[in-house]
Amino acid sequence: MSRKITALVVGALLSPLISVVTASGASAHGFVSDPPSRQAQCAAGTVSCGDIKAEPDNVRGPKGQATCNAGDARWADLNDDGKDWTVTPVGQQATFTWTITPGAQHPTANWEYWIDGTRIADFEYGGAQPPVTLAHTVSLAGRTGPQKILAVWNESAADIAYYSCIDVNVSR
Repeated sequence: MSRKITALVVGALLSPLISVVTASGASAHGFVSDPPSRQAQCAAGTVSCGDIKAEPDNVRGPKGQATCNAGDARWADLNDDGKDWTVTPVGQQATFTWTITPGAQHPTANWEYWIDGTRIADFEYGGAQPPVTLAHTVSLAGRTGPQKILAVWNESAADIAYYSCIDVNVSR
């Protein structure tokens, strides 16, 4: 009899926790939609990418990652430079538009843009909630040719960031 009571108590205590974890995992977040990021291309079916097609706005991981997949093996296709990613021609500056899931506009510390491990832009956001569409114009001065840009949205209330890689060809 005591095992049944223990099982019921444990079940009652864990039930809300499981619901919260499941609900938070099911919510989506955001990604760069223009120029089309790698996950935007996966979602559109431009490139075959497995599970990312259904969750392009869920590429998240601990802050400080330097990979397109946020360090998450589920999104490993995003790290594959050998895939036929669309490369967008841009000039010495480019505007990157984030699409953020309504209701998942997390308080934001900042937005960062990186090329080859060098941060090229940082837009502070001071803990504010972003709108569902947000754009940043980034200088690419001094760079030419094919570049892979890592765009990062850093939450302010958690050690979580959202990652998008965008393939561009920079002209003078």
